[in-house]
Amino acid sequence: MKSRNVTMIAIGGAIGTGLFLGSGSAIRSAGPSIILSYLIVGIITFFMMRALGELILADPESHSFLESIKKYLGKRAEFIAGWIYWACWLSLAMADLTATGIYLRYWFPWLPQWVGPLVIVVLLMLINMVNVGLFGELESWFSMIKVIAIIALIITGAIMILLQTHVKGSIVSLTNLVSHGGFFPTGPWGFLLSFQMVVFAFVGVEIVGQTASETANPQEDIPKAINTLPVRIGLFYVGSTIAIMSVYPWNEITTTSSPFVQVFTGIGVTAAAGVLNFVVLTAAMSATNSAIFSTSRSMYSLARNGHAPEKLGKLTKKAIPMNALTTSSIILFVVVILNYVMPAKIFDVVSTVSTICFVIVWIMIMFAHIVYRKKNKNNLGKFRMPGYPLTSWLTIVFYFAVLILLFFIPSTQLALIISILFVVVLAISYNFVPKMRKIINIS
Repeated sequence: MKSRNVTMIAIGGAIGTGLFLGSGSAIRSAGPSIILSYLIVGIITFFMMRALGELILADPESHSFLESIKKYLGKRAEFIAGWIYWACWLSLAMADLTATGIYLRYWFPWLPQWVGPLVIVVLLMLINMVNVGLFGELESWFSMIKVIAIIALIITGAIMILLQTHVKGSIVSLTNLVSHGGFFPTGPWGFLLSFQMVVFAFVGVEIVGQTASETANPQEDIPKAINTLPVRIGLFYVGSTIAIMSVYPWNEITTTSSPFVQVFTGIGVTAAAGVLNFVVLTAAMSATNSAIFSTSRSMYSLARNGHAPEKLGKLTKKAIPMNALTTSSIILFVVVILNYVMPAKIFDVVSTVSTICFVIVWIMIMFAHIVYRKKNKNNLGKFRMPGYPLTSWLTIVFYFAVLILLFFIPSTQLALIISILFVVVLAISYNFVPKMRKIINIS
């Protein structure tokens, strides 16, 4: 991949359905204090990405962060992290595919919600079968569309604030951030509740660690992609939420469609709302595209290291793990059934599972980084984790706090328990994988 592709994939990983659709739920939970939630999670995410970048660049032969986990935490940890990460992206893809069904109903309200996921998963599966260069180019254009949309929203909001435009009888103003119950209108608990969806908004940023082996110049491209994260956080998340809540009071935002679309619909620009709906649709497709890429590479890596059937570790002449790609994509068809059976609840369920799985993987990355630093005190690279070891432990404590918080939220308890049981099952089943692998390969 080219440097431009890696940078745009990093941006695409930081902007997805969590912002375009999930921000509606987060705003309803926390009100304007969601701005602080994005800042906190953004800073923690930056620390995690710096640790990840240091791990990847410390070993030029490493193809992904899973190999770093194996090196510093052991094969069992690699097995657990690899399959959890595969589940991470699978559940994230299911959430994004569900979002595509919701977005399509903006234009076609008569369209069943399961149709969109069915068409898009087939389309993206075929695209990923061509070559990795096409994936990089497609993701670059998807990311560019998202960036332009967010900048357009922020500029529109800023102009409306300066001109003191009226929307539905009220003036567009920054005072909307405090004039509807204050900055913390739902109290401390509402503020804490927002963290599940805010963390979900950042899932996928670590995909940069999966592109290292397919990057022309990782020593320059990876640091560049990671170091631009604070700017993206400030502009995309904080800037867009300020614009949204300045134009549209937080308590009037609904969770049934994208807040971005609601803003332009509310100010009477129906055509722009339609364009924004197209943008958020491409954002969901972008995240699904990344998910298909990442799940296939994760499964390929697991197979190459003896943690999955050997057939899944084979490449085509174009260096595509076709068997792993096909297997992961076929499993995605489960979301079509789920959207048919439980269309109203499926997004919240799969987004929560995705959040938990990603947080577990991020914690393992942080522990691998700490072990790496202890073993290489006198042989460190130029790209280092700032503030180590304080920032490393702060990041780990924060992620554990998020998991504990999810246990006390009734709607996320079941997803957390299932995820923890999944980790336990993986830890136990590691001992039986070699035997199962032989049986599968023989058959």
